[in-house]
Amino acid sequence: MLSGSQGDVQRFIDTAMTSLGEHQLNGHIIARFVDKMIDELESFSPMNKDAETWSNIKMGRICFHKIKREYEATVNSKI
Repeated sequence: MLSGSQGDVQRFIDTAMTSLGEHQLNGHIIARFVDKMIDELESFSPMNKDAETWSNIKMGRICFHKIKREYEATVNSKI
């Protein structure tokens, strides 16, 4: 939320996801983390945030929804 730009938001999320992968966590744990982040980000109201913070929240939501779709596509293709 306090990132300087939307690009920073993406980099922070990419770094977190890379770190989870490097620690070889179970895919279900990573999926749960992504779902939890989406839930948390969707709970914020734009009325309580300044424009930059709200923009960062929206970018975080977009990034995590994309990760979730990619993960689900990967899982479904293995079935």
